[in-house]
Amino acid sequence: MTNEELKGKWNQVKGNLKQDYGQLTDDDLTYSEGKFDEMLGRIQEKTGKTKEQLRAEISEY
Repeated sequence: MTNEELKGKWNQVKGNLKQDYGQLTDDDLTYSEGKFDEMLGRIQEKTGKTKEQLRAEISEY
């Protein structure tokens, strides 16, 4: 999934991530231009998954 595709469906993805990982907050999932990798790092810290695993999981939503 490209960053453009992600932006287009981010609210849906965000909801799915919050359901799957209850410890994630809105602040953790705030996506801003140029900060995608930083956001993935925050999610990575809370879930223990690699960035590659998270990208794959996000693309499945």
